Amino acid sequence: MLVKIVLVVIFFAIMIGVGTYSKKMSTSVDGFVLGGRSVGPWLTAFAFGTSYFSAVVFVGYAGQFGWKYGLSSTWIGIGNAIIGSTLAWMMLGRRTRQMTHWLNSRTMPDFFESRYMSKSLKIAASIIIFIFLIPYTASIYNGIGRLFEMGFGISFKYCIVLMALFTAIYVVLGGYMATALNDFIQGMVMLVGIVLIIYFVLDQKGGLTQANLQMMLLEDDKGNVGTLATLLGPDPLNLLGVVILTSLGTWGLPQMIGKFYSIKDEKAIERGTIISTVFAVVISCGCYFLGGFGRLFDNPTLHNGEKILYDAVVPYMLSGLPDILIGLVILLVLSASMSTLASLVLTSSSTMTLDLIKGNIIKDMSEKKQLVIMRGLIVVFIIISVIIALDPPTFIAQLMGISWGALAGSFLAPFLYGLYFKSITKASVWVSFVVGAGFTVVNMFAHIIESPINAGAAAMLAGLVVVPIVSLVTKKPNREKVNEIFQCYEKE
Repeated sequence: MLVKIVLVVIFFAIMIGVGTYSKKMSTSVDGFVLGGRSVGPWLTAFAFGTSYFSAVVFVGYAGQFGWKYGLSSTWIGIGNAIIGSTLAWMMLGRRTRQMTHWLNSRTMPDFFESRYMSKSLKIAASIIIFIFLIPYTASIYNGIGRLFEMGFGISFKYCIVLMALFTAIYVVLGGYMATALNDFIQGMVMLVGIVLIIYFVLDQKGGLTQANLQMMLLEDDKGNVGTLATLLGPDPLNLLGVVILTSLGTWGLPQMIGKFYSIKDEKAIERGTIISTVFAVVISCGCYFLGGFGRLFDNPTLHNGEKILYDAVVPYMLSGLPDILIGLVILLVLSASMSTLASLVLTSSSTMTLDLIKGNIIKDMSEKKQLVIMRGLIVVFIIISVIIALDPPTFIAQLMGISWGALAGSFLAPFLYGLYFKSITKASVWVSFVVGAGFTVVNMFAHIIESPINAGAAAMLAGLVVVPIVSLVTKKPNREKVNEIFQCYEKE
């Protein structure tokens, strides 16, 4: 216990130290939100990766989908690396950096206003972001709390409050630069941690070969033997839905896209693509590969009648490790989660301040007042998320599916198409917002698609279809203004 406490105290001390160090770089709105648009490839790539993978992936997704799909759940990690990282950087990195710099956009709603010449789109986007980032944040707090409960034997509720407090301190102090520097440190912990944890967990079952042989003897949920150790697993179609949601979703999430706003230059994007991909391969493939062996650690405590307590699967897998490794696991999940939390609360508070309050609720707003309000909203956002996390309505994976489905379903298509095509109309963006957020909300109550994961994937794909179709039949944007926007790509 002493070892675990010492490791966690050192971790928090470093986080607060980085926040204090970064305070001098967050005295302006650009510095607080974007790090002055001068962040290098290593910091940006690690910020992207650590914002991508959190306790939701390590505890919630790896536990649930590893249990359901066995070793084939590793395909989710492969999709995350190729689609969610490599292709995201290649398709969005350079163009996002150039166009947002040209338009002087600081947030995704700000981009929608400038690109589609509509202030109402900016307001709508900021409301969607604030509402639907909350369940995602709550799911992360819940994941951290469950793991701390396993590691320290104290109620997860106290852990959630403690995490929230420390996240608020270092983000309020240092803004984006504090999160970027901490993301780099946390990313290194994650890379070392996941490799060691996979080795020692499988060692409990006799090593990789022996563990795989044991998986071949297990039944899946339908009673079929051996499918959990096959290439495509027992349910390839639903597995594909998870791959789409968790991989393509990054293309439309404001906290992920915002990393491209702040990167230094085009060369940094090229290097960042490679770094981000390697990071995703190790972390995401490692998490899902580990979770794929979850059924080897089956225990009555994981069952609640006919329901499996998916959020408890990975913590139980790790509970037999030595104390020093338990401490490392806690640091790994802390690192993954606090970096994501920092990104989420910063995205939400900056969006609400710059896109909704400024110019609409408060007409004349000095830079100092903007910083004060952003810092205040960080605290408000964290408090709301903690309240939900203390009594979550569903499993971690479902909370994240709702959030990603609404956000990426609303924003992915109009953002992606807006970077490449001049003909995309304002009306098509509105339709995408309605399809993404509207379908997600309706599905929460009507259960048109039973799985929130598959519903989120469907919302994203629907947006990619409806935006170009609606753009063909609705009023075209001002050609002269659009041509002026696309001049950004003529500059090196």
